[in-house]
Amino acid sequence: MSVRVYLPATFDMLGTLAKDGQMPVRSGVGFSLTPALREFFTSGDDEEIEYQAFLEASRASLRLLTAGGEEKFPHRRVVISADLPETSVLANADKGEAVVDVFPALLETSQLVAIHVDDEGNEPATAAAIEVVDAADLGDEDAEITLGDCEDNLMSWYDAKELGVLVDLL
Repeated sequence: MSVRVYLPATFDMLGTLAKDGQMPVRSGVGFSLTPALREFFTSGDDEEIEYQAFLEASRASLRLLTAGGEEKFPHRRVVISADLPETSVLANADKGEAVVDVFPALLETSQLVAIHVDDEGNEPATAAAIEVVDAADLGDEDAEITLGDCEDNLMSWYDAKELGVLVDLL
């Protein structure tokens, strides 16, 4: 049995996945519809609650981008949807309601379901969010608004089969 996990990534990480057929999962952490996340949200169906896990992954992608060094698209969030074996995913509510530890911390292309990437038009909002993501975590209201502006931008969806084309053509 498999579990849908949302993995924060960058465009350069997608390049590694396309080239090597696998990529490390940063810090061995992903986001998923966990029992703690279900308990946290008292209303909504599983799909709505699972979207919160996706949003957490997109915010984690911002954190990856804060490190800099992203060559091709330093202002585009990337979230990978993957189906991982249930035995390799462990909920870790100590880190957050949607957080799961992934072991081994390695994604294979065969586990890839979809790729979500910011469009070019989202780059200004994403760039602004990169600058304030830590302040938002610390409760800065203006930073939260900036982060919300970024998160309001929908990411483009690509099927797993489009990985090579996506990396080559963008």
